[in-house]
Amino acid sequence: MKVLKIIVEKHPDGYVAYPLGLKGIVIAEGDTYEEALAEVKSAIQFHIETFGNGAFENNDIMETFVAEVAV
Repeated sequence: MKVLKIIVEKHPDGYVAYPLGLKGIVIAEGDTYEEALAEVKSAIQFHIETFGNGAFENNDIMETFVAEVAV
């Protein structure tokens, strides 16, 4: 079992969640934080079942930071 870091964003119309450390795009949404997290977990499981160990990036993410920059 691998532990993945999940980014969850709150938007005006719900939540969007996506994992770090997987190849390809895996994303899910929900009306609540918990629903988005459950949906992304299901999407991750499907992604891993489909691609096996090839679904994972070659590097382990040790920490995740969120930063803001003015552009």
